Amino acid sequence: MEAAALLSPTATSRSPLPLLSTAPAARRLHVLLPLSGRRRRLHLSPRPRGLGCAGDGVARRMDSSRERGVLVRSSSSASVESATQEVGAASSGEWSGDAIRRRFLDFYAAHGHKILPSSSLVPDDPTVFLTIAGMLQFKPIFLGKEPRRVPCATTSQKCIRTNDIENVGRTSRHQTFFEMLGNFSFGDYFKKEAITWAWELTTKEFGLPPERLWISVFQDDDEAFSIWHNEVGVPKERIKRLGEDDNFWTSGATGPCGPCSEIYYDFYPERGSSDADLGDDSRFIEFYNLVFMQYNKKDDGSLEPLKQKNIDTGMGLERMARILQKVPNNYEIDLIFPIIEKAASMALVSYTTADDAMKTNLKIIGDHMRAVVYLISDGVIPSNIGRGYVVRRLIRRVVRTGRLIGIRGDGHGNSEGAFLPSLAEVAISLSTEIDPDVESRRKSILGELQREELRFVQTLERGEKLLDELLDEALSNAGNNGGKPCLSGKDVFLLYDTYGFPVEITAEIAGERGVIVDMKGFDMEMENQRKQSQAAHNVVKLSVGNETEIVKSIPDTEFLGYDSLSATAVVKGLLVNGNPVNVVSEGSDVEIFLDRTPFYAESGGQVGDNGFLYVYGEEDAKQKAVIEINDVQKSLGNIFVHKGTIKQGSVEVGKEIDAAVDAKLRQGAKAHHTATHLLQSALKSVIGSETSQAGSLVAFDRLRFDFNFHRPLSEEELMKIESLVNKWVSSATHLETKVMDLQDAKNAGAIAMFGEKYGEQVRVVEVPGVSMELCGGTHVSNTAEIRGFKIISEQGIASGVRRIEAVAGDAFVEYVCARDNYMRRLCSSLKVKAEDVNGRVETILEELRTTRNEVSSLRSKIAVLKAASLASKATTIDSTRVVVENMGDVDADGLKSAAEYLVDTLEDPAAVILGSSPGDGKVSLVAAFSPGVVKMGIQAGKFVGGIAKLCGGGGGGKPNFAQAGGRKPENLPGALEKARDEIVAAISSKSS
Repeated sequence: MEAAALLSPTATSRSPLPLLSTAPAARRLHVLLPLSGRRRRLHLSPRPRGLGCAGDGVARRMDSSRERGVLVRSSSSASVESATQEVGAASSGEWSGDAIRRRFLDFYAAHGHKILPSSSLVPDDPTVFLTIAGMLQFKPIFLGKEPRRVPCATTSQKCIRTNDIENVGRTSRHQTFFEMLGNFSFGDYFKKEAITWAWELTTKEFGLPPERLWISVFQDDDEAFSIWHNEVGVPKERIKRLGEDDNFWTSGATGPCGPCSEIYYDFYPERGSSDADLGDDSRFIEFYNLVFMQYNKKDDGSLEPLKQKNIDTGMGLERMARILQKVPNNYEIDLIFPIIEKAASMALVSYTTADDAMKTNLKIIGDHMRAVVYLISDGVIPSNIGRGYVVRRLIRRVVRTGRLIGIRGDGHGNSEGAFLPSLAEVAISLSTEIDPDVESRRKSILGELQREELRFVQTLERGEKLLDELLDEALSNAGNNGGKPCLSGKDVFLLYDTYGFPVEITAEIAGERGVIVDMKGFDMEMENQRKQSQAAHNVVKLSVGNETEIVKSIPDTEFLGYDSLSATAVVKGLLVNGNPVNVVSEGSDVEIFLDRTPFYAESGGQVGDNGFLYVYGEEDAKQKAVIEINDVQKSLGNIFVHKGTIKQGSVEVGKEIDAAVDAKLRQGAKAHHTATHLLQSALKSVIGSETSQAGSLVAFDRLRFDFNFHRPLSEEELMKIESLVNKWVSSATHLETKVMDLQDAKNAGAIAMFGEKYGEQVRVVEVPGVSMELCGGTHVSNTAEIRGFKIISEQGIASGVRRIEAVAGDAFVEYVCARDNYMRRLCSSLKVKAEDVNGRVETILEELRTTRNEVSSLRSKIAVLKAASLASKATTIDSTRVVVENMGDVDADGLKSAAEYLVDTLEDPAAVILGSSPGDGKVSLVAAFSPGVVKMGIQAGKFVGGIAKLCGGGGGGKPNFAQAGGRKPENLPGALEKARDEIVAAISSKSS
């Protein structure tokens, strides 16, 4: 089992639940990410004896103490009893979270491990939604798809998991954001070293009492049992053998697998070893897991030893901090509790004296604020889809929870302001050693949180209005049916999920109006959402394509395309329909592997080159084959796959070929790629340096640049951006490219491309004085080659994400010439000069609007005249005047005027239902009820909606007036007949 995920605060099961993936199902490997195969018993109360809580006289001073790696408490913490009093005895002060992280990394660095940085929460892997495991950045190495860069490594990885979000704050260990400390071996060391180092770190470095530590091993792993007992010295009674579901990690039906071993801390050793259950959360906490990746599972289920045995481990930082800091749960550690304290102060409550419900809400706020700060810092902007929805949901939970506990205003005197930025300030202040980039993105994080909170408050207000309507409906239905008014579970969930209404508030408001809440139905809706969430987030899927076997014998492709557009190369492999072949003949689509190539493979947003491969005779030098290349992709590391069609002759493995890139298309890509760099610099100059790239496309004929920004750009801003880029283009500046150490490049100010994965050595492309970016793409040598730059469009593609499309180079010239031609033709048609076109068009539009208004007015008058003749056709049902008529081709506005005229003309009570077929296959319907009809409980909105369904449409409105439409005019006569029957029946039943 993948250790990083094992210790995930939200993991509770080893059941393999699929993650949404684009990979073929038959070729996926699965890294299962739960905590334990058995279902753990959650003991929410009472808390472990003697652990106390932050309210038990705990005073945290986060200044100089944090710098020393020590957490200082008041003397009352000395009352902590046996469950934790021995912890950390080897140190003079308690451990801060930062100190634990540093000690872990330094320990493994001293044992030969390379300290590597945490990867982004947005993984460089299309099969994984968010980074949920420490091993994720090493997945290609474990699969053999990439060579190892170091023999062993250690990391502290930021992780996000939301599949058990409802447990956050309610248990002692569930979190959405957490850090996974890990040490990894890529064929370097194995079981003995992993076990002995883990024990040394735990007992010597962190000072945990050996007698409080329990071990689990796989039931058949005698080697691990022997190391733990005979070499480490753990008594046999504290080593538990567990089955395959608990302690054997598999990556899928076939592939790498192996046993794992876990270390648990015992809060109550006095209970003895007899019948001890490691799944008892009230007594034990698992904090360190070791995965021994030693077998390959074959198709028949048998196991064969791996040639390269790997180690994958993980220690939950928050769990270790909980143990060492002697607090009863993960939330009261120094990495989270300051956020909780800030929230409590803004709510004017004391965490020390708060009841359990209040503490739960404060824990939710503390946890979620960490998650949203790091997600936004890594470029995930709130939206209604994908990762953006995860951020939006977390933010909304914090907002509604904060309002529930009484937080009002921004904490700086503005009662209408947003409070999330004040909490985020605390989270950012705690981020320095986790992710230094968070501080540099402070302004954009705080701005995004403020905008999202204020938008959501408006949504909450709309939810309040909807709740009032739903309660009115529940009371009305109960009055009609003689039953007890009830708000359905589905409606309660809608208010909760879409409008952010806590169910407690919904129930309270409903109770005040005498309406009960269907909590069973609500729980069912919540369970359905939980299952969907788990299915989407509980597994990391690893894809292995058909080309895996062939590329094992193919070295990385040497790329020559920076300096040349043609080269001689040797065919190293061929694929047809994903299967390796030796020869491919004319007419076939083929994937070709070369030892060297001038073709650029798609990456960094830039599309792959097009061109041709030529095969010549060995003796007569005549052309024997022509292959048209229409795409180039990278596969399994740095191997280029040339995709194309055999236009002439045949090609075979081992033959020499001449490769030629389409120079015109390459020049287009170069111009657009350099223009993209200039565009990003111009954006930062015009709208602010906090904006960041969110995606890009560099094509032969255009560029597309996505960036994080909260509003549309004005015409003035777009003109400034365009002008700046063209100024830099015309300056004819020579570009500079160089290879640097990654950290040196960042220190020099180089900007990293969104979503790209970098090695220790990076290529830096610089336009001196303008732009410096890490980039492996192709570029012009001088900005003058771009010729010109023109923005075609600017639009929003998601909440907080904007997109600019533009052209440069030859595409710029073609675009300007085409627009000039359109303008010439327009001037000719309007018989005006170019500078007068706008004025002439505005005059024409105004004349058109006036004419349309006159036509609409005439149509309404005609409709009213027709309606006047219908008043005499009204029938009387128990003193209620009823008109149900087809008004032919009257449009929707005319139908509305006619209905309003009739209901005003007829005496109250009156009901008017009109329909028409205005053309283009459309149906219009309107229902207008006088106050007397509405008092009977007959509502126009509900009535007309049901009739509209018969015409293939729908609609609704207020109780007294509603409109609807449809797409089946042939059904209108029958629909109006049904309307007549239903309104007569409804009035008759109310009158009786």
